Amino acid sequence: MKFWNEYGRSIKMGVMEDKPNQEKLAKLLRFKSSTQGDKLTSLEAYLARMPAWQKSIYFIAGESEEAVVKSPFLETATKKDIEVLYLTEPVDEYVIQHLADFDGTKFQSLTKEGVKFGDEDEELTKKRVKAYKDSFKPLTEYLRELFTGKLNRVTVSQRVESTPSVIVTSQFGQSANMERIMRAQTFANGERIKEMGGMRTMELNPRHPIIAELNVLVQEKPNEEATDDLAWLLYDTALVASGFQQDDAETYAERMYRTLGSALNVKSMDLHDEIEVPEDEEDVDPLDADVENLDANADAGEEDEEL
Repeated sequence: MKFWNEYGRSIKMGVMEDKPNQEKLAKLLRFKSSTQGDKLTSLEAYLARMPAWQKSIYFIAGESEEAVVKSPFLETATKKDIEVLYLTEPVDEYVIQHLADFDGTKFQSLTKEGVKFGDEDEELTKKRVKAYKDSFKPLTEYLRELFTGKLNRVTVSQRVESTPSVIVTSQFGQSANMERIMRAQTFANGERIKEMGGMRTMELNPRHPIIAELNVLVQEKPNEEATDDLAWLLYDTALVASGFQQDDAETYAERMYRTLGSALNVKSMDLHDEIEVPEDEEDVDPLDADVENLDANADAGEEDEEL
């Protein structure tokens, strides 16, 4: 641990810059993972613990361990007891991009599309996905049109367990973590960052009751402001939960206030009239009132003395 604390970052830089010795340096890499607690693990040790059916080294990148532990992308891996590497330093994802694989086993980000764990029944999965796509076609088409310019596509998947929806990027797109790092750079290209939104995919959890009810709602009350707001609320929540930044804070706030108003049964957002002060009441400063009382008491005392 002491060795890694002193030389870990240099080893990571070496993996990226020293191509002839990359394989040797990769064996020295250490990461935290979902199954090893506070201990660091090597890639060799990770491979040794992999079940026979697992085909990839899974990882998730974020700004901190706390952030990745809470990520919805861990849900299915956790259920399957699959070990996931935590990449929490800015350089980590660059390192993995330069490696591509370790000892013949490819790396797979859980935040990218097309994730497979290797234990699926491929034929059954294909049939189930097709059935879900047919059933939720009204919702996916509605959202695809509503989110034009924000997403590349909307689909259903079984990537997550308890979360209604997540937003993923293509295998060649920038992850939410890489996008965060790029935004933080001094000379970040705003247009390039904006273009990244077009490479995102919204994946819906067809088993979640929110998604099921929204599928019904878009058919019964399409193109109503309340329906659109609920759909946007799903998008906004999925965006943040998936690690992305909300770009249009003003419009987001307006939608949230409308949704809040609807939940409170507010009929109009017009401001109420200012409160009216009764005409027979006079505003008296409490301090002035105390002074007047003291003067009155003093005058009464003087009268008593004269008597």
